[in-house]
Order: sequence, then C-alpha cells, then structure tokens
Amino acid sequence: MLPFQNFPYKLVLGSASPRRKDLLSALGFEFETITKDVDESYPLSMPRESVPEYLSHIKSMAFSDDELPENYLLVTADTMVLLDNKPFGKPADRDQAVRFLYALSGQTHKVITGISLRTRERQHTFSVESKVTFRVLSLEEIEYYVDKYKPYDKAGSYGIQEWIGYVGIEAIEGSFYNVMGLPTQRLYREMAEFIGR
Repeated sequence: MLPFQNFPYKLVLGSASPRRKDLLSALGFEFETITKDVDESYPLSMPRESVPEYLSHIKSMAFSDDELPENYLLVTADTMVLLDNKPFGKPADRDQAVRFLYALSGQTHKVITGISLRTRERQHTFSVESKVTFRVLSLEEIEYYVDKYKPYDKAGSYGIQEWIGYVGIEAIEGSFYNVMGLPTQRLYREMAEFIGR
C-alpha cells in the first residue's frame, strides 16, 4: 500500500531534526511536527546498543493521551554513534566536535537509530544498526568541516550527507539513511505492518 492511499492515521513526527523531516516527507507522507523537551539520560548499566530504543520510547511516552487523539500515529526516534562501545552524542562546542571527529578518523563505528511508533492503543519500538568507516582525516580537514558546517546538532559531530561524508567515508555497511537519522526502508515496512495489525 502506498503511504498516500487510504492512510488511516494523521501522522505526527516527534522530532525537530531537519533530516528526519526531509526523509519522512521523501517517503511520501504528509505529517505535522510536534516536539517535546525530554530528559535524554539513561541508566549507565544499560547496554549502549539498547539506548536508542529506550530514548525513542521515552520521547514517545512524553506525549499524553490527550495530545495523541485516536486517529494519530506518532513517530519518535533517537540516533546514537558508538565507537568501541563509547557513545558520541551531539557535541557541546567546537572543541568537542573536533575531538569527536578526530576519534572517529580511521575507525569503523556503529550508528544505531531507535524508532517508536505509537497510537493511543499500542506502541512498537525497533532499532536499525549501520557501520561507517572513515578514512584517516587530517586535523585541517576536520577543522574546515566543523567551522563551515557547525555540526552541533548531529550525533558524532557529522552529517553523512555533507562534505565530510563525501570526502571522508570509505565504507558503509547497512542503511545510508539510518546514518542520517531515519532508516527509511525499515520505517516504511514497519509502518505498513503496524497499521495492518
């Protein structure tokens, strides 16, 4: 079933990410965006690979039933970059962004996106993992990218669709769009199954 044919819900994206908005729109869906301020801390004992699902669920449950009318389908997501099980979130400033990219340089890291689908009646959460390999980046290249693109709203301090992705990424195993923040193929399939249940 195509997304624009007899879609039974009003779709809501619970994310302010411009990349997620673009990708969900590119799938053919019409939707509105509603964001909530959420505490994104998590138990330190939690396996790091489980954190994106946990946080996407927390973001989903931040919406009360009153804010989620019967015919609404809410989509929330969280993306984490992991190198040797160490999480790389959004950088606090320029120095941290440079340090993050210097650490990722010449390495293969994981990008995991957790997604939650929720209506008033039910909720479903899943995650997708990709692996990204950077060639060795020079400090000059890293500083050029950080100063020009200011990737402070991106996990791991980079956008794969930007200059650093063009010149620095040697290989991707898994979904390219997952690295952007929304694994489109899996989301499309999961939504079709969700509304068909």
